[in-house]
Formats: sequence, structure tokens, C-alpha cells
Amino acid sequence: MISPITLDALLTLDAIDRRQSFAAAAEELFRVPSAISYTVNKLEEDLGVPLFDRSRRKAELTPVGRLVLEQGRQILKATEELTAMARRAADGWEVELRIAIDSVLNCDAIYELIEAFQRIQPKTELRLTEEVLGGSWDALSDDRCDLVIGAPGAPPTTGFGIHSLGQVAFDFAVAAGHPLTEIPQPIPTSAILDYPTVIVADSSQHLPVRSSGLLDGRSRIIVPSIDHKIEAQCKGLGVGYLPHHRITQELADGRLEILALDTPRPPSEISVAWSRGNTGKGLKWFVDRLKQMQFDSTRGVIVNRETD
Repeated sequence: MISPITLDALLTLDAIDRRQSFAAAAEELFRVPSAISYTVNKLEEDLGVPLFDRSRRKAELTPVGRLVLEQGRQILKATEELTAMARRAADGWEVELRIAIDSVLNCDAIYELIEAFQRIQPKTELRLTEEVLGGSWDALSDDRCDLVIGAPGAPPTTGFGIHSLGQVAFDFAVAAGHPLTEIPQPIPTSAILDYPTVIVADSSQHLPVRSSGLLDGRSRIIVPSIDHKIEAQCKGLGVGYLPHHRITQELADGRLEILALDTPRPPSEISVAWSRGNTGKGLKWFVDRLKQMQFDSTRGVIVNRETD
């Protein structure tokens, strides 16, 4: 069924209501008054209900007319937004830009980038997601995101643009007063087998999951993010490696202690990655600026190469 309520009819009702007369609406829409009357009469005939109270001097909407206009104005607004989206897309700006951020990172510097981007392109919707380990690459491979910040290790396939941000250092950390703190350091790996390991679940949906800093044969507590892992280890529920830059406050507060193991974990390379075939202006804007930044493993922020 084709609705008799057209965009032209809604524009006409809107003009009449705002200008309070058919004649004034005709002037605004650059039409003759008879054309305005015809549009309204035709719509009333097709709907089978009066939209204007013609017993009054001024053009006043009936309750049904008011309902049609109020809902119609939402349609008109949505149409304007759709038109703007189409024009932005034609100019190369994305309607939506999807950014996946690896759980190992804190996001302060990334939020600053987003703030700067909104000043020049506020109409592009930014959708942020959190991924873990191979989940970053999986999201990019599966087209669930356009840009990954903090993807660990090497890409699983070709076809990606990649920029290295640097390396993340990891410390073996336990809750203050944990029994392991009584053992002379460096602690042998065999000494920690009796304690659960807290690990963050890989968020991959299609690619093989990755593991990081695990010891085989140990009981595990699996959590969804680095934030949950830090909290679980602060509570003494388990032990494990944590990114150094994420636990500086917990160390200062005495909630966590760093222990040296006889087999320390090497740092992990992290990168910015995107699909080479994506030519959107928003993606290019972020990539260009991220290429001027690097990860500082001590401070845990992405700093500008040129100014820091």
C-alpha cells in the first residue's frame, strides 16, 4: 500500500502551520494559493479525515492534522539528515566509522583524537568497540571495524595497512601480601603453579584464538577485559602478567606487587591497522594522525612524535 502522505504534503502542512495561512504558505513555497489548497484537499480526501478546521478564520489543524504534522516533521528531519549523509558520502566522508581498541590500552589520547575529529566532521558517527588479543585482527578481517588501535603481534593475513605504535611491557603482578611475595626472587616458574592464573579471553569470533603469558597445566580464571583482570588480581583471586602502564596506580596504592620470574615475559608489539581498500576520509584522518604517535610503555600513553 502506497501512503498518500508524501514529503510534499508534509512540507505544505508544515508551512501552513508555521505561517498560519494558506496564502502565506504559498508565498513561502513559491506556489499559488490554489496549489496549496489542492494539496491539502487531496490529502484529506485520500486519508478520509479533515486536517484543518475551516470554521475558523485562521488555518488551524484538527487533532488528527496535528498528529500527522508532528509525526511528519520527524520524517522531514530524517529526510534532511539522510540527504546530508548522502552528500557527505559523495564527498568521501563516512556516515559511520568503526574503531576497535585493544583492551591493553587506556584511551585518553584516543579520546583526544576523537574530540579533534568531531570539530571538523561532527556528522560522522563514531562507533568504538573493545577487543582482546586476536579479536582486534578478527574484527578487521571480518569487517566489524574499519580501524584497529593496539592490535598485538603480526596480522593473520595480508591486505592491511599497518603502523607500529611500539611495545607494551608486562609485569608479573600479585596482590599485596600474596604468599608468592615471601619467595626469594627471581621466582621459578614451578613455584607459581599452585595459584590460578587470571587471563583475558580472546574476543575472536572467526580467527583462531590467541593466548598470552599462559602457563600450561594451571587453573584459570577467565575475564572479559584488562580492567577485570587487574581488579581480580588486586583481590588476590589469581596471578598473572599485566601491562605495566595500566597498574601504576595500583602499585602506588600498595594493592599490587611486581615479582621477578626466572622466565620474564617479553614485551608485545602493538600496531594501528586498517584495510588498504578503505579510502574514507575519516579513516585517513585518523591514520595520518596515529602515524605521528607512538606508545610509551612507561607512561602508557600515545604521544606525538613531533612534540614530545
